[in-house]
Formats: sequence, C-alpha cells, structure tokens
Amino acid sequence: MTYFDSYRSSLISALSAVDLEKVAQLRELLVTARAAGRTIFTCGNGGSASTASHFATDLLKGASYGHDAKFRVIALTDATSTISAYSNDVSYDVVYEEQLKNFLQPDDIVVAISGSGNSENVIRALRFAASAGAHAVALTGRDGGKLGTVATLHINVPEEHMGRIEDVHLALCHMLAFSFIDTES
Repeated sequence: MTYFDSYRSSLISALSAVDLEKVAQLRELLVTARAAGRTIFTCGNGGSASTASHFATDLLKGASYGHDAKFRVIALTDATSTISAYSNDVSYDVVYEEQLKNFLQPDDIVVAISGSGNSENVIRALRFAASAGAHAVALTGRDGGKLGTVATLHINVPEEHMGRIEDVHLALCHMLAFSFIDTES
C-alpha cells in the first residue's frame, strides 16, 4: 500500500467515525437561526481559521444566493485588523471573545473549530457564547480537548493526524452548506 492509499484509507475511517446525528443537530440549529434572523459566527486558528472562513462563505453565498431565506454569518477570522489590534494591545487569547462581546445575541450560534481543541482563543469564545445564551458549537479532533467540554454541541473527529482532522472538518462544513444548496430546505 502506498502512502496515498494509506492516507485515503485513514481519512475514510476518520470521516466514518463522526457522529452524523450531531451534524444533523447542527443543521437544525442553522435552520432555526436562518428562520429567526439569528447570526452565525465562525472562528478557528491556522487551517481551522481557513475552514471557518470557508464555511461562512459557503453559507453566505452558496446557501443564500437565489434563496428567499438568507444566512447571517460572520467569520471572526476575517477581521484581520481587529485581530492584530487585540493581539498587539491585549492578547491573542481574546481576539474572538472580544469581537463576540460587540455582536453576539442570545440564540445566535458560535462555531469554533480546533483540531486540538486546546486553543485558548476559541475556548474563550465558546465559553462567552454559552454564558451569553448562544449555541456554543465545537468542531474538534483527537479527544476534543478543553473546547469539547465547554460546547453545548460537540462534533468530534476522533483522529490524531491534524491533516485528516482538518480534511474532515471541511467535509462536514461542506455537508452542512450543501445540504441547503442541493435541497429545497
């Protein structure tokens, strides 16, 4: 078996290990948020920041364009000057939490994505979300880390390899967004 065969096999196993009932629960939260005009916030670091931004784009454009019902989505990862200002003047640990303090309302959704589940800035964002009456959703890998313990909905990829964790996170975000694009609901 080549490395590529092995990677593909392990990726399929990682994707198969995800609890799709929890993914369906997140979809229902998204349906409710869209109908009520609630806002969905996404955040993460590194590759997870890219996934957070990608997911927001797929909901804002792909799942909203041409539909009467629109998603309200903000990728906290995309506020580069705000992130750098807080990082420089306060701490990188607060870059998402402080943005949420300006915008978050009860029943909004915060989707925090972290392969390790131990990034302090996403943990703080999710803790704040939960304390403010929002839905605190975590997409994690490995054992879920601290982030999994603060989430009100935790979708875990029980895999050690960061690349495969990130692959699965993006696939799950595509499943969710395309469930609105490829269907009438």
